[in-house]
Amino acid sequence: MKKKQSQKDRISPDSLLAIIGKTAANNEEGYTMAIPWKSRIVGDQIKMLFKYHDLLKSISNEYPYFGPLALAAGWQSHMMESMVTGPINAHARIAAKAGRNPDIFGDMNGWIYKNYARELYSLTGYFMKNGHFDRKKARLVSSTPDGQEFLKNYMEEFAHLERSYSSVGLTRLKAMKDLLKCLLMIITEKPLENGDLPFMDESCDGKEPDNFSKYLEQNRSRIENLFNEKAFDLKEFSEWRTLGKIGYSRYEVVKGSQLHTVRLRYYPLPKGVKPNGKVLYMTTPLINRPEIFDLAQGKSVVEGMLKEGFHIYLVDNGDPGPDEANLGLDFYGKDIPDQYLNIINKRHSGEEIHIMAYCMAGTIILPYLARRAEERLAQGEPMDVRKLALMAAPVVFDDEGSGQGPMREVIRRGYDSLLMKSLYGAVNLPPQLIEAGMNEIQPGVQYTVSLGFYGRACFVDAIHDSAHFLYWLTHGTKFPARAHREWIENIFMGNQLVEGTYRLPSTNPAFDGNPVNMSILKDAGLRIFCYRGTRDPIAPPGSCKASELWGAVTDGNLGVERGGLNRIIEKNVGHIFVVSKKLLAEYLQLVNAFFRD
Repeated sequence: MKKKQSQKDRISPDSLLAIIGKTAANNEEGYTMAIPWKSRIVGDQIKMLFKYHDLLKSISNEYPYFGPLALAAGWQSHMMESMVTGPINAHARIAAKAGRNPDIFGDMNGWIYKNYARELYSLTGYFMKNGHFDRKKARLVSSTPDGQEFLKNYMEEFAHLERSYSSVGLTRLKAMKDLLKCLLMIITEKPLENGDLPFMDESCDGKEPDNFSKYLEQNRSRIENLFNEKAFDLKEFSEWRTLGKIGYSRYEVVKGSQLHTVRLRYYPLPKGVKPNGKVLYMTTPLINRPEIFDLAQGKSVVEGMLKEGFHIYLVDNGDPGPDEANLGLDFYGKDIPDQYLNIINKRHSGEEIHIMAYCMAGTIILPYLARRAEERLAQGEPMDVRKLALMAAPVVFDDEGSGQGPMREVIRRGYDSLLMKSLYGAVNLPPQLIEAGMNEIQPGVQYTVSLGFYGRACFVDAIHDSAHFLYWLTHGTKFPARAHREWIENIFMGNQLVEGTYRLPSTNPAFDGNPVNMSILKDAGLRIFCYRGTRDPIAPPGSCKASELWGAVTDGNLGVERGGLNRIIEKNVGHIFVVSKKLLAEYLQLVNAFFRD
């Protein structure tokens, strides 16, 4: 007679987790951010190697009269180049061209995420039947010697992945480990001895579960949805769900607008919508796909502005290649808007032109508009752009009130312009490198993004709703190498917009190559709308002050009711607020009121 399995016979989740042991995925240290410690150590070593190599070359080339010393330095420099710096340069270029992380430890972590997710998918799949978790099979497996051995083997595989990890703290792997804990609890139907119940605050009905059975029920729903949607890995899920295509609104590329990889998109008005006589020129950062303005239905700035009757043009910077590596901010911040606004003026003669810019695109467009105002006013022509809407666009960069101090410190500690030029000067900076810098000032952002996604996964619609944003978030574009150096040195560290030393070319010899007069924006009558978030570490409120500094009307510009004034709208939002339908709707209402006045 077959013995009936009892709850007492079932293996506990604690005994299974004990096989993995204490790893970086547990964050026993209680860090409040992710720390890529191996990457930092190796990065510092590479910087020292390259500095030593440059020193040897300098001695050999500039001081040949040192005789034997110069000869020895030249020989050692040659050996270093062939055995150390040369291979490092080659690896960086190959990785960047292939779209991989040039940081070998960061690349390894990416491999671990992918395979940890596949292990979660495989283990879950063993218990799935017709799209649902098979509790009967779970009882059998967790209470029999063969089944328990099966689970232990899986734990050894998870242990191998966790022990190979190269970061500590609040990491993406910690969020995945929390998901593993949930899976083990629904397999064994036993709680963890320490009372740890991941995602307790993210329950399906918005209320804390009143007992462990309810908690298990909710987690079965969560695990089933993640399995059925193949969503254990956020990046892979976004790729298959979107098929690599994001963006909701129909557009056409304007003929003759291609400059290198940059193109101008035009979004035709929907049927039944009458034009309002205004043109909206939209521009996005050099490090992101432009679809942040048009993610999906209901999450699209473009969609919302089309309904208001705007003719919409959007700058698509593309993904720069070797031919774009030597293009600087003069190209992206002067040549491009010059060409595109000329196209728009020809196509929409006499219509009002407004501009909307997100993040660094707003930073770059401001000095352009000042130079444009200088040129037009010098010719006796009025300024043709009268209103500018900025979304999280920083302009003040200092170590004090701007809030940019932490990022400036990261740059001082880790940025070396000569090294960046040597490694990426021919292939541009890969998005993983930019992401690493952003993560430094957003404590545990990979953990919180993953945790939030898994926490909401008991709603299958919430999984679907995240796909387009996750694809945008995990598939950045390269940053043109020279433009990046100029961004860091002139704007971020030089604070040249506020200092009045930022230079741009001009067709007018009186202005060409001279500092831009930012104050002329007031004389030109430019109204500036600043939308900033109190929870934004990338563009802190103290940095987003264009309206206060250069808006045409400064008296009363904090108001939102009075027409014609500059406006500063400060909300309790983060940097990427447009992914929230509610926050986007609020923004659209405010910005349209600004454009109507």
